Amino acid sequence: MVKRLASAAQAALPLEEAEPAPLLPAASAPAGAGGADVLAEAALQRYDWTAVGRQLDRQGWGLLPGLLDAAQCQQMAGMYDEAAHFRSRIQMQRHAFGRGEYQYFAYPLPALLQALRTALYARLQPVAEHWRQQLASATPPWPAQHAALLAQCHAAGQCRPTPLLLRYGAEDYNCLHQDLYGALVFPLQVIVLLSQPGEDFDGGELVLTEQRPRMQSRVQVLPLQRGDAAIIAVRERPVQGTRGSYRVQHRHGVSTVLRGQRHTLGIVFHDAE
Repeated sequence: MVKRLASAAQAALPLEEAEPAPLLPAASAPAGAGGADVLAEAALQRYDWTAVGRQLDRQGWGLLPGLLDAAQCQQMAGMYDEAAHFRSRIQMQRHAFGRGEYQYFAYPLPALLQALRTALYARLQPVAEHWRQQLASATPPWPAQHAALLAQCHAAGQCRPTPLLLRYGAEDYNCLHQDLYGALVFPLQVIVLLSQPGEDFDGGELVLTEQRPRMQSRVQVLPLQRGDAAIIAVRERPVQGTRGSYRVQHRHGVSTVLRGQRHTLGIVFHDAE
């Protein structure tokens, strides 16, 4: 059963929204029309990943401006009404997650999404492994390849794909939460804004909170434009203190959309129970 941790309690989806176990991901399949793997690699090579790693260590988030172009954003957002791409639809208000809705993709993922998930993981794995070592976690080392992580997920009973497409209308919002989905949690995820602020919608900012021990929460709003991606901590990150590293908790959400329609792509790297 898919699980998502909200700001106050852990909420499980009802049985009627669960789906049969999906097909295995097409990790070894061709990239698809247009060479999606080539497109993904070309896009990611534009960034200074050493600098991105420093951002993630320092603040728990980093930005990839212009990861997708306008046509790719439109194509991805347009999939929302094509049911064949998805395994389930969630209405947030029904589960006290907020207002609005989202859908989880089914395997096999769309070619570009599959390519991005694979290529992004390879670049974020060194950061995740550094965090694991700093926190002296009992979790085994994170594998270098995403296919190996998925194999670990499936062996642990986490077989459902987690990439998702979200749609918000006026007065919709997303409560602060963590996208956990099971015991095996890769510590980073990627959020791509597919709509243009000020044109397609107003409001609807991506909001992050950081909770350090014995301190009040720090709130940050990330300034995303259409096609920009935010890499964020899923649950926690290490921060260096006077007595070594300690854990800082993170949550994320979306403020109220004031006008229009907002689409977002979420790329979570671990699969769900």
